Amino acid sequence: MTARIIDGKAIAKTIETEVAQAIARLGFAPGLVAVRVGNDPASEVYVRSKAKKARELGLRGDELILPDSTSEADLLAHIDRLNRDDAVDGILVQLPLPPQIDPKKVIDSIDPAKDVDGFHPINVGKLHLGRPTLAPCTPAGIIRLIESTGVTIAGCNAVVIGRSDIVGKPMAALLLQANATVTIAHSRTRDLAAAVGGADIVVAAVGRPLLVTREMVKPGAIVIDVGMNRLEAGDAGRIAHDEEKSRLLAKNGTVLVGDVDFCRVREVAGWITPVPGGVGPMTIAMLMRNTVTAAEWRR
Repeated sequence: MTARIIDGKAIAKTIETEVAQAIARLGFAPGLVAVRVGNDPASEVYVRSKAKKARELGLRGDELILPDSTSEADLLAHIDRLNRDDAVDGILVQLPLPPQIDPKKVIDSIDPAKDVDGFHPINVGKLHLGRPTLAPCTPAGIIRLIESTGVTIAGCNAVVIGRSDIVGKPMAALLLQANATVTIAHSRTRDLAAAVGGADIVVAAVGRPLLVTREMVKPGAIVIDVGMNRLEAGDAGRIAHDEEKSRLLAKNGTVLVGDVDFCRVREVAGWITPVPGGVGPMTIAMLMRNTVTAAEWRR
């Protein structure tokens, strides 16, 4: 058996088409503002790509770029202004923030109706209560990836590896809403292989390269890899069995891998996401979907 690839890029394009159609029905361009504090290179790329994608799809995508020296009070004042601006439908604050700013205070200050990242405590509470809300983008995108396989989630045994507030916990909540039987595994799980071994659906979101091995995975399982880990020349032995990753490592001196040993797990899984090209494209697509949903609900 060789697993079928779940193409996140193609499914993200489908969602983008849905977003463009929803905007046409609205009759106006919803506004998304991405806030970045400081000059973290990764944050700069993420914020720019989100604003660019918003504009491509017909939203008003703006960036608010503040200096690294910005105080917590100043940032909260900016967010208050955006909360009160009726032209703004979605607000996201790119993490991490400089050390003088408490990210929890910042997230708590965003109007829940404009919290398109789905991180505000009110939205988190609604999610776990099963009420309509703006769900975190990566877990919501993963549900779409699983649904694309045609496998019914209801009744499946699902294991989420990782318990972060951004992916692990909301992922478990969405799988429960879809009537899966859900286990959350984490760094204190005593026997990870046993926890994963009975799972029909595995979502690996812990940030440990190649953690999920072939031996762990039930034949035919759906395997979703959220990990984004960078390996360098000294790690060549870990991916020697993977011709494609080894070639990229030799060429570039570094290579991106997931939390799943893709090359070997693919031999037993039924469906699997690649890294890159799996979960990543879905996150921005679902952010656009959340912005349009926020605009619809606010009006």
